[in-house]
Parts: sequence; C-alpha cells; structure tokens
Amino acid sequence: GLACEGQKPVVCIYSTFLQRAYDQLIHDVALQKLDVLFAVDRAGFVGADGSTHSGVYDLSYLRCIPNMLIMAPSNEEECKNMLYTGYLHNGPAVVRYPRGEGLGVKVKEKFENYEIGVSKKIRSANKIIILCFGSILDVCLDVAENLDCSLIDMRFIKPIDDKAILESAKKYSLI
Repeated sequence: GLACEGQKPVVCIYSTFLQRAYDQLIHDVALQKLDVLFAVDRAGFVGADGSTHSGVYDLSYLRCIPNMLIMAPSNEEECKNMLYTGYLHNGPAVVRYPRGEGLGVKVKEKFENYEIGVSKKIRSANKIIILCFGSILDVCLDVAENLDCSLIDMRFIKPIDDKAILESAKKYSLI
C-alpha cells in the first residue's frame, strides 16, 4: 500500500518468512514494479536457528520473479552500499545477508551506489577463476590465494553479470 502511494517501504524479513509471502511478492510487488526494498536476513544456512529457518531457497525462488533486483553482499561495507543501491533503485529490490556478525570490515561513512549487475574483480591469476556470491568471499579469497586462482565477487544475482561470466569462460580453463 505504501509503495502504491509513492512511499518507499523497506521490508526487513527473515528469508524463510519471505518464502511464505511468495504470491504477494509476485502479484503485489514485482508485476506492478512497485518500489519496495527487501532486507532479507538469515539468507543461507543459519545453524542455531534450525532447519525450519534456513534461508537456502530465496536465491531460487526470487531469481525467477520478474522485475526483481537481487544483491548478495560479501561484507558489512557491501551490505551498507547494497541497501543504499536498492533504496535508490526504482522498483523491487532484495539485499540478502546471513545471520550473525559480519567479518569486521570497517564501514566507511560515505555511501556508494553500485552499478546494477556489475561484478567486482578481487584477484587475478591464470587458468582458474572462482565466481563468488555473498558472504563466503573471505573463504573464497583464502582458496584463491592457496590455489593461485582469480576471484570475482559477483555481487548481483539478478541481473547477473553475464559479461564477466562469458569473459571468464573464454579466458579460464576452470570456473
């Protein structure tokens, strides 16, 4: 209702609870291209919250919804900037982040509006590349350093950076 009247609602919700509102996401927000930002907490495995609260389905069920922007931050700074990007975006947007504490990355005062659908190269090497989505970037960086791999933080689940994927497929023997 707020979005229909020109307001910008920010819906903070657990991933597992958002899946219960799937029909409303499609019909009441996405198909109407309403300007709503979803801050989706507990995305991914949540451990102590138990299997009923694991947010492992949102990547699949959100990606097929039309007009939906979906972002996965790798740390606190990215989360802040993706929430800002989603807030400035005109239309439905999702920022999904895990349960618990961040990595301890220092958050800058200034906000950055990310270019929609553009990934970020983290590390360059030959032969192998890792395409990472979200909060496992620190683990992927460790692996990339140990195996001497390139690493890209994909950032956007939808629209996905297909240019980065196609360039990776041409350049690397293993993705």
